[in-house]
Amino acid sequence: MRPIPRLGLGCANLGNLYRAMPDATAAEIVDTAFAHGYGYFDTAPHYGVGLSEERLGRALAGRPRDSYTVSTKVGRRLRALGPGETEPAHDFVDTPARGRVWDLGRDGIRATLESSLERLGTDRVEIAYLHDVENHLPQVYETAFAALAELKAEKVVGAIGFGMNYSDHLGRLVADLDVDVVLCAGRWTLLERSAYDDLLPVCERRGTAVVVGGVYNTGLLADPRPGGRYHYGAAPAEVVARARGIAEVCGEFGVPLKAAALRFPFAHPAVVSVVPGASRPRDVVENAEMFAYDIPAGLWPALVERGLLDADLPLPTTPAGG
Repeated sequence: MRPIPRLGLGCANLGNLYRAMPDATAAEIVDTAFAHGYGYFDTAPHYGVGLSEERLGRALAGRPRDSYTVSTKVGRRLRALGPGETEPAHDFVDTPARGRVWDLGRDGIRATLESSLERLGTDRVEIAYLHDVENHLPQVYETAFAALAELKAEKVVGAIGFGMNYSDHLGRLVADLDVDVVLCAGRWTLLERSAYDDLLPVCERRGTAVVVGGVYNTGLLADPRPGGRYHYGAAPAEVVARARGIAEVCGEFGVPLKAAALRFPFAHPAVVSVVPGASRPRDVVENAEMFAYDIPAGLWPALVERGLLDADLPLPTTPAGG
């Protein structure tokens, strides 16, 4: 498997997540990512029913193909909507007239990836993940993972794996199948340790790479205010209090909370990359600056001493970019 760049761009926002984005802004986000050292772009047909892939493909056009890594996802096939048909928004707005259909059969997986390649304007992707398949595990074992393995053997895909929010399911899939890489969102962060207990040990044992999404836990580790969002919903008061406590200790060390949130996942040796999203070009710049921030080694034990990180967790020892 080709090495995955350590800083990636999560491209859900390019699919009009929560709010509409002009095409020009989407292009500027990708251009800014290239200018600031991002080497990895993660998208999916689910993101804006193909809009994220289309915008990313246009922004990548003309760049040397070996200068970036792309991952997309399979499991939901897209289809054109008929007259009068509607599609649930799933938090995406102003999207093309397409619907999503779960399709984990061999032909469906192949057709889904072929359509993604057309939208992305490429003949291959470095990674293909089975996306949010926690409620479809029998089909994963019967047909879907084998279909991905065929595409890998044909070199249409460089590496295969799974992307979801459920680290326990990911751990079982890694234990059972020959998985190259997983994208786990929101479960290995300064506020959430569940992946450390059920996924990361299996990945380390099996040699499976881990990409971490959701490092800001839906925004609470970017702005830990009462009423903030956590795991896509309202943050419980005790979680807000802990996030604010972490921010306070970070402030004592002169470290922005976002920098600590981006750095922490690399404490575990199985983690190879983080993929924060961006709704504006300046978010891209800020995330790059936070990723490269020089964090004093004493921050991490201080968080443990204050009871804000569990004492059994590994702590970062090297810069995120190293």
